[in-house]
Amino acid sequence: VQLQASGGGLVQDGESLQVFCEASGSISHFSAMAWYRQVEGKQRELVAAVSSNGTTKYADAVKGRFTISRDNAKNTVTLQITKPDPADTAVYYCAADPYGAIWYGMEPVFGSWGQGTLVTVSS
Repeated sequence: VQLQASGGGLVQDGESLQVFCEASGSISHFSAMAWYRQVEGKQRELVAAVSSNGTTKYADAVKGRFTISRDNAKNTVTLQITKPDPADTAVYYCAADPYGAIWYGMEPVFGSWGQGTLVTVSS
């Protein structure tokens, strides 16, 4: 499946933003759909993940501020970003994890990745 991320942009500190991931095919069979982010020069990190039945996992840094959701009927995954901080500035990548490696703290094995969308939070 191919993943297309969109919705990134410039947001002021404290404003809300949504980033979207649209899949070219069904996502219902993927154990996890997730958002990662990467700052230049730093390692990519998991932001949030959602299982096929709605179970979620969040990085400590975004708990209470970010919300991930998936719509298996529309083959989309959304990340709602509230109370953004300049530290949230990064390229955000959508990922599809078929075997659930994310639930064990690993990156997807034989997964699919979107091209990334840049989120910039200004203070």
